[in-house]
Amino acid sequence: MWEDPIVSDVRRIREQLAGEYNFDVHAIFEEMRKRQVQLGARLVAPEKTERAAPPDRDSIASHLGR
Repeated sequence: MWEDPIVSDVRRIREQLAGEYNFDVHAIFEEMRKRQVQLGARLVAPEKTERAAPPDRDSIASHLGR
């Protein structure tokens, strides 16, 4: 079975970081909160987006043939 190298790296790093905090989720998130405060303005804030209106019947029918 094919293994994606990027996914493998993410999983390896996740295990490494979790091990540094003894797999304690509370400790991991506490460290994340500290880093967030330290980085401050360097973090990108998510934009507020408006939810799109659901498609109407006519537009749904035009997409069924794709």
